[in-house]
Amino acid sequence: MKINLNFPSSFQIALLLSLIVYVLAVGFTLPTNESIFLYSFQVLKFWKSGFWELLEFTLQMILILVFGHTLAMSQPVDNFLDKVAFYVKTNTHAVLFTGGVSMAGGYLNWGFGLILGAVLARKIGEIATEKRLAVNYPLVAASGYLGMLVWHGGLSGSSTLKVAEENHFLMDKIGVVTINKTIFSDFNIWTNVVLILCLILLLLFLSKKPIDKQVEVTKNRSTKVVNESKDKLGYLIGLIILALSVSEFSKVYEEGWGFLDLNFVNFILLGLGLLAFGSLSRYVSSLSEAVRGATDILIQFPFYAGILGIMKYSGLLVLIADGIVQHSGPGSFPLFSFFSAAIINFFVPSGGGQWAIQGPVIVEAANQMNISVPNMIIAFAYGDQVSNMLQPFWALPLLAITGLSAKSLLGYTFYFFLIALLIFGISIWLFV
Repeated sequence: MKINLNFPSSFQIALLLSLIVYVLAVGFTLPTNESIFLYSFQVLKFWKSGFWELLEFTLQMILILVFGHTLAMSQPVDNFLDKVAFYVKTNTHAVLFTGGVSMAGGYLNWGFGLILGAVLARKIGEIATEKRLAVNYPLVAASGYLGMLVWHGGLSGSSTLKVAEENHFLMDKIGVVTINKTIFSDFNIWTNVVLILCLILLLLFLSKKPIDKQVEVTKNRSTKVVNESKDKLGYLIGLIILALSVSEFSKVYEEGWGFLDLNFVNFILLGLGLLAFGSLSRYVSSLSEAVRGATDILIQFPFYAGILGIMKYSGLLVLIADGIVQHSGPGSFPLFSFFSAAIINFFVPSGGGQWAIQGPVIVEAANQMNISVPNMIIAFAYGDQVSNMLQPFWALPLLAITGLSAKSLLGYTFYFFLIALLIFGISIWLFV
């Protein structure tokens, strides 16, 4: 007899986590001599208090996905991908080009890199079918997902950019942590360099393997962007935004990188998008299409904020942090945080949502053990991104564009996961 098991949706998981945290808070933080019934209602009030506290963060996460996604659908980007795909002559070319473009795009912006890699993989598959080139299409598509393995240590990392803002939700615990201590730290830069080099070698090795089955990819008009509108106001607004953004870089030598936060990145992405489309009407049309991919963030983030509200106001957060400190030390805690972030990512697939839940625990424990908070933020980022290679949530846009199944990608992304797990683990063990 066949048993059908349905894995819960990401929203159902958010609801389940809310219930679990609620029960834990009632069970472990109940004050002495207080009615459990009255306290249960009080914990619900904690949930309500936290529910809307991350609205700014929610909108920032939506915009960084939507603006990046929209930019990837613009005509200049589409033309660039056409040129890259045109020079593909072998399977090795296809795999390395797609992996390189995806990682470069993902480092700049995760939404941009995700769509960029998917569209390029599709274009290469179409050209390979048309020219009868022997190309391992599932491997090419898997290479197009590699941007999600470098994004959180890159320029659109949710946790690293959030803590670089004034008045972020952990401001009273750690102050402002500028990106020169996280994204541009020697620890993060050298870890990424080693990771990318090892991934390139792995792609080279895998691309030389015999191709079991050639996948036929028919022409898909949705991968071609056509700018039909003639209004050019987008150019003017885009140039103004980019000029204002570039002017901020003049402050780097005097004031450092404090200006580079989520709002600044979103401002640049908006300017680039408007400049790339030129037409306001065409930009808004593509923006409307990209917004659909942000639905999960929109509905789930308030529930993650509610979870944080329960943990913060009930005292469960401090209780968990104290427990971690008692059962781990400065030597083991960074690796513990890395592996736990990788596991939690299966249930909370949004880096921003996960930081809202796990970040306060990491910060509290790190402060108690006198461990570098910037390095712990990077360790968390590595854990969040490494299990993306096994987590199908963010692969859904790529699967839709390439027309492949998650199973066909997993056979290759599992190798990416193992290599990254080893590199991140060793790096954290040696330097945090």
